[in-house]
Amino acid sequence: MTLKNLLFLCFLLCTHYAIGQNQRITGKVTDATTGAPLEGITVRVKAALKGTQTNKDGIYQLEVPPGSILEFSAIGFKTQETNVNGRTEVNVQLATAATELTQIVLVGTRSSGRAKTETPVPVDVININQAGLPSAKMELTSLLNAAAPSFNYNKQSGSDGADQIDLATLRGLGPDQTLVLINGKRRHQTAFVAVFGTRGRGNSGTDLNAIPESAIDRVEILRDGASAQYGSDAIAGVINIILKKDVNHLSINTGYAGFYDPKYNTYYKKSLNQYEYSNAIDGNTFTIGANYGLPIGKHNGFINFSANFLRQGKTFRQVLDTNLNNTNGLPINAGRRAHGDGSVNTGGGMVNLEIPVGTSNTTVYAFGGYNYKASDAYAYTRTFHGFNPLASAHPDRFPLDPGGNLLFYPDIMKSIPTPGGQPDTVFNPHIQTHIQDVSLSAGVKGSTANDWKWDLSNTFGRNDFRFFGDKTFNASMGSATPTHFKDGGFSFAQNTANLTFSKDIPNIGAGFNLALGAEYRYEQYRIYAGEETSYNNYDKTNHQAIGAQGFPGYRPTDEVKANRSNIAGFVDAEWDITRKFLLGGAIRVENYSDFGFTSNYKMAARYKAAPGFNIRGSVSTGYRAPSLQQINYSSQFTNVQGGRISEVKITPNNNPITQAAGIPALKQEKSFNASLGFSLKPVSNLTITLDGYLVKVKDRIVLSGQFNQGDETLDSIFRKTLKDLRIDNAQFFANAVNTTNLGLDMVIDYNKKWKDQHFRVLFTGNIQHMNIDKINVPDKLNDSYIHRGEFFSEREQHFVLASAPPAKLGLNVEYGIKKLSVGTRVTYFGKIVLLGYGVAGDLGGTGINPQVALDKDGTLVPEQFNYSGKAVTDLYASYRFSSHITWFLGADNLFNVHPDLGYVPGAKLSAYDGETGGPWDAVQMGFNGTRLFTKIAFSF
Repeated sequence: MTLKNLLFLCFLLCTHYAIGQNQRITGKVTDATTGAPLEGITVRVKAALKGTQTNKDGIYQLEVPPGSILEFSAIGFKTQETNVNGRTEVNVQLATAATELTQIVLVGTRSSGRAKTETPVPVDVININQAGLPSAKMELTSLLNAAAPSFNYNKQSGSDGADQIDLATLRGLGPDQTLVLINGKRRHQTAFVAVFGTRGRGNSGTDLNAIPESAIDRVEILRDGASAQYGSDAIAGVINIILKKDVNHLSINTGYAGFYDPKYNTYYKKSLNQYEYSNAIDGNTFTIGANYGLPIGKHNGFINFSANFLRQGKTFRQVLDTNLNNTNGLPINAGRRAHGDGSVNTGGGMVNLEIPVGTSNTTVYAFGGYNYKASDAYAYTRTFHGFNPLASAHPDRFPLDPGGNLLFYPDIMKSIPTPGGQPDTVFNPHIQTHIQDVSLSAGVKGSTANDWKWDLSNTFGRNDFRFFGDKTFNASMGSATPTHFKDGGFSFAQNTANLTFSKDIPNIGAGFNLALGAEYRYEQYRIYAGEETSYNNYDKTNHQAIGAQGFPGYRPTDEVKANRSNIAGFVDAEWDITRKFLLGGAIRVENYSDFGFTSNYKMAARYKAAPGFNIRGSVSTGYRAPSLQQINYSSQFTNVQGGRISEVKITPNNNPITQAAGIPALKQEKSFNASLGFSLKPVSNLTITLDGYLVKVKDRIVLSGQFNQGDETLDSIFRKTLKDLRIDNAQFFANAVNTTNLGLDMVIDYNKKWKDQHFRVLFTGNIQHMNIDKINVPDKLNDSYIHRGEFFSEREQHFVLASAPPAKLGLNVEYGIKKLSVGTRVTYFGKIVLLGYGVAGDLGGTGINPQVALDKDGTLVPEQFNYSGKAVTDLYASYRFSSHITWFLGADNLFNVHPDLGYVPGAKLSAYDGETGGPWDAVQMGFNGTRLFTKIAFSF
């Protein structure tokens, strides 16, 4: 009994001691500036694995030993330590860490966000005003192209709808291999799929320019594969656009820009009487954007409104020196007499709102908008007589009277002088597009009593894309032809429902975040036929061209209404094993109604090797489901030459022609991604990041070359199917290419402020190399060198390889004193090599070893265009008149640098055989020359 009593007494003493050593602490954490309660602040007992987080009202409670030191921390606030000193209530006010707050990123993590230098994968954070105001660039895609190292796009010309949809890429991959989010919610893609005259051929993408700049606070670009986290399309990375939340603040930005290019603007040689032209300064652009927000309720609710309008004129660029004896002299471009950018008018708006429900932990939110875009671009020139030896006569493309005489339309046709003195009659058809884009996302989010955060949302988006032909003809109608046509178009709608849960668990290691969720997505794609006159044949003799010249309408046989759905689930976790070592992982499974099941994973890590020095890396698998556009796109057009009709068909995946050719059903693109790099902050003003990456993509979807039914070596069933359906040439979408991308991203950012001065140096760079590992030729087309080449030719391979230059380097230096700032940007674009059509030789026009004839003796040589690396210099200045008005002035491409001319030396008579039909292909630096600008920013 004595021993039992002794043990019992010891137990009571230990229990009493333990109870005496712990006490319950409660308190409230607020913002030192505003006094508002702060949710999600981590409260931790220093040097112990014990902690909690504040709730929506900033309240926390925690059992701690007396004399403990509490640590209060959160991204965007300065960490604060407080000694309990026997108190039972400890209230704290946290001060904002302004420099850190501007670098918080939300993409790539489902926790409360991380400083961008502490993420396990590279993320660029781009402030739209900072990047856009001191620049002549007026649209989001072009701004990001200048600001982000591995973001690339080429402004297209002569490429039908691609002239007005700026399809961008990350790390040299396809435009549809980058996922776009707005406020973390999936953004729909455009209905457009690139099929003519453009890189990214066979791809869709997201129209970033449909999002008003005035609505955007910042853009986060996650440069790493993220399919396991976000789903399809995230092979190359994720772009997350964060909308503004400002209240009681009116901002208005307005600006003007125009191109000044006396070297190649056709206005400066209008005496040639050969080309279309406008003004000495062309491409004149005016833009205005406004943003204003209102508070709602008493709990930090808000509604924010934005609107933008942009009007941009055409540009006209040709080689003005027509003396072939001069080094850069070229002959008259008879094939495309109106070469340059099309015009565009666009306007739209967005709304962003959040409304907390009383004092509960629930918030209702919504955001969305509408954008309308109307454009006008020139197609290739139609020539009646062909008296110019470099022009082809095509009277079948002109309206004729019953006697076979030309019907001259003076407001559309022109009489053009030729070397022989006999004038040619020409016209340049117009291709117009009307594009409507609408989106709406709405949801409810909150937290439970045990600190699980939840978010239920639904996001809808729709893109409607319509073509029109203007100032053109359906020659088969003769004198009855209209001059304006409705050519039809397509639409794409997407609805995504999400439910996610996440929880920060501070007691596991130095912190653990667990997220899980589910997603249901429904998509619909439609093609609309044009009016009958846009595609039909009214000439019973079959001597006149059929359909609207420039862009024939979609036919009833092209019409489609296709839909699909998919359901997905994911688990995503981040574990701060210690305060130095972060480990993240994600697993995602999806099932598509049309192509089935897929699963992917991602692992990422970051280690704080030393103060300010973080090593980071990741490995992941990725996928991209074939888009409904790629599966279902259909187009048929007619060529008529010398009374011979040639029917060309781009056939959808389920078409009998596609199946007869042995093209397999489209399947998902698969990827393996790996990255390794570091972030370094040796001093508070300097940040350095360096990240290497490897991306292997299998079964990339591209558009094949054309196969002709007259080719007797084709598979007999394939030929018979073409003949039975009266199709002369066919091409298809196929999982044709495997590629490997190796690259290195670099960012060095130095910011220094002192007294009334500031100085910034920003260097960004991307060095990359792509290799085509394999071309997946179907068995039926893998029977000869020619068929393999026609399936995906050398010419098409070069376009894939030139999706991004091998090097893209940017240096931005800015200095400001008091109200005046001046700066310069220098951007270097590395060398790319492209091939022409190569109409000479036995394989002319197939894209296989394209060749042209030398002018002096007709010797055939490869038609290769070498666009050497060049640097473009921008200069700008700004003056702040007051806290309400700032004026910006400057010039992009100050020294009027252009790409090398796209022709083979010694073969000038074969010039203009590139993708745009002009002196240059579409390359990243652009061909419009110096762009002058001025902008004014108002803030009230």
